[in-house]
Amino acid sequence: MLAGGLALGNAPCKRKNVLFIIVEDLKAILGCYGNEVTRTPNIDGLATRGMVFDRAYCQFPVCNPSRSSMLLGLRPDRTGIFNNVKSWRETVGDRITLPKLFRDGGYHTVGLGKIFHGGDKYDDLSAWDERHEYRPTEKGRQGKGRNLTGGTVKWCRWLAAEGDDEDQPDGQLAAKAIEVLRRQSNEPFFMAVGFHKPHDPFNAPKKYFDMYELEQLQPPAVPEGIETVEKYAIGSGWKTEFDKFSLNDKREFMRAYYACVTFTDAQIGKVLDELDRQRLWENTVVFFVGDHGYELGEHEWWNKNVLFEDSARVPMIAVVPRLTGSATRCKSFVEMVDLYPTFADICGLRMPEDLDGASFRSLLSEPERKWKTGAFTQVTRGDVTGKSVRTERWRYTQWRRGDKVVWEELYDHESDPQEYRNLAGKEGYEGHIKELDELLRRGNV
Repeated sequence: MLAGGLALGNAPCKRKNVLFIIVEDLKAILGCYGNEVTRTPNIDGLATRGMVFDRAYCQFPVCNPSRSSMLLGLRPDRTGIFNNVKSWRETVGDRITLPKLFRDGGYHTVGLGKIFHGGDKYDDLSAWDERHEYRPTEKGRQGKGRNLTGGTVKWCRWLAAEGDDEDQPDGQLAAKAIEVLRRQSNEPFFMAVGFHKPHDPFNAPKKYFDMYELEQLQPPAVPEGIETVEKYAIGSGWKTEFDKFSLNDKREFMRAYYACVTFTDAQIGKVLDELDRQRLWENTVVFFVGDHGYELGEHEWWNKNVLFEDSARVPMIAVVPRLTGSATRCKSFVEMVDLYPTFADICGLRMPEDLDGASFRSLLSEPERKWKTGAFTQVTRGDVTGKSVRTERWRYTQWRRGDKVVWEELYDHESDPQEYRNLAGKEGYEGHIKELDELLRRGNV
């Protein structure tokens, strides 16, 4: 790899536009990931244009730590961000963020919605030529809704809102993105669009709720013979409230989440349609990603911040002119920390030399080539840190308080892809744990 992220033997993409779409709290329940319930025709259409990544993982399944890691190209242990309170500017504030890299490289940079963790405290104000955020209109705050915990968990509520798409912030973001595409079509731009939904509270126009019938939604069930051992795996008092959910409560939660996903899909479709109208596809790199996954009743958990598959895995789609083929899939592991060097590599920008991620540009044209063999994700529970490594077959997690291992998890994805049967401590798996422990300590695969 040459300095500046240019691959030997490959001419850099000169002055390519970039459209970077980030969706908050989106698990891989899209049609292009095999889901037959959620209606996501526009994202699925994007998938037919380019490459779907089947094994993309975040580094920390919480908004601020995940986005800080992704936009700095550093793993959480180096960003120092493990919660939604502290800003990366307090820990590594002298770093060049991904949008700043593009601005310094001569791009017109536009930040729409939630890119970092929202607000001046968390954002990189030096990175943007333009930055826009929106609030719901008065009509968009009205409608029929409910808190599913009787008000105990404040965020756990939905609203089938009055008004139209642009009465909601994400509808306004889409309209602004279209405006930018129309006036920036003749000069290179880096535009990041951060859609808020399906993040709670689950508010979307009523028409999207009407697309789903409660009786047809089936919450996931814990397999027979499984005794849920929470320990640090979940570690939240919210679980007590979720355990009180009736079947109807679960269905309402699912409907609200699905409605928000479909609402966001519609907004993404409007932006992608404008790429068509402006004839920008041939010169625009498009990446779509969720900032982390989400548990929608798996393990009887209705949130994120866990290391289970649905929370750590993210949807990711790339459409890169002259690199990605149509309707292709990549089964190699990629991590969100790899996005920074990949963007820099594709667009020929000189990136910092000490990034933790690696460019997966080569996978865009050769998805079958050998690359990473695993991915790392972590969370915290007070003074205990859980660090996991996923490989082709296994997910191994160590929970440590300081230097002491206080609990372990081992899951066999061949026989238990949803990670319900913890094999750590059972006879016959010592060799696997030793090998995975070495990977975890090494910190790369």
